[in-house]
Amino acid sequence: MRAELENSCFRDQDRDGELGSGLPDCSLLGHGATEDCTKLGLNPGVTVKKDWKVRSTEASHVLFRAIGKRWSVPWTAETVLQVMALWVTSFWFIGTWVLPFFLQMAGFNKEALTFRGQALYSLLTDVTEGIAGVAILHRCLSRFYPLSRDWFRLSLKGKWHFDVALGCLMFPAINRLSQINLDLLPILPSTPVTLSSVEQSILAGDPVAMALYAIVVTICAPVWEEVVFRGFLLPSLTRYMPVWCAIIVSSVVFALAHFNVQRMLPLIFLGLVMGVLFTRSRNLVPSMLLHSLWNAFVFASLIR
Repeated sequence: MRAELENSCFRDQDRDGELGSGLPDCSLLGHGATEDCTKLGLNPGVTVKKDWKVRSTEASHVLFRAIGKRWSVPWTAETVLQVMALWVTSFWFIGTWVLPFFLQMAGFNKEALTFRGQALYSLLTDVTEGIAGVAILHRCLSRFYPLSRDWFRLSLKGKWHFDVALGCLMFPAINRLSQINLDLLPILPSTPVTLSSVEQSILAGDPVAMALYAIVVTICAPVWEEVVFRGFLLPSLTRYMPVWCAIIVSSVVFALAHFNVQRMLPLIFLGLVMGVLFTRSRNLVPSMLLHSLWNAFVFASLIR
């Protein structure tokens, strides 16, 4: 009986070995055989637990492979911090000092601009900040040229269209997060409620101003924000952490860069979606397109 049992257990072991467990599943045998297996030092049900553990590990590996692998990053954290610090500084300096100064020199007062003038000023600000951001990246990374092909890649080719469509289905959830964020961090009653220039133009029904703002939110902002946060920051972080962790960190930085605590949760979630889309395709076009569609979704909701 013992010899037959050993043969039976080892046959199960060969079968389980194909599944990667390496242990006989004594729980598949009869009650008496289970007792004999226990006497042989085998624990009934161990193989079942091992199989679940192996399958869970394999599922996590499949998920991580779907997200994408790390980039080959030639620069260190010092360069990453340098680029981001210069970008934030230029963003603030251009919008707060440079353009207002030239506007004043030209004899215009920003507060006295018409709706169209304000829209044109917003477009000029975004374009200037975008050019400054690209110039900073070029200056700081030029000593590492040539970069590998998966850095700042822009291509219409690839199987990313379904992922973009799937990302669009997340828009209602992101919109819901906006309301949850406002419930958690409501605007203080003492805070004066003011309409943005975009909202003022919409209320005024100025089509030219709205068209200029549409260019800002659907073209300019998505392009340069994706270049900085997904094109540069996210891949750079993979030198020091896994891809999934880099997606999370870059999404938080992306949300913080908007300087609006009432929009933190939706912006973090949006950053996560665009980060996964970018790492899967290793292409900036899909994340730019999704970013543009989200901004268009928000802009259209303001018009309604």
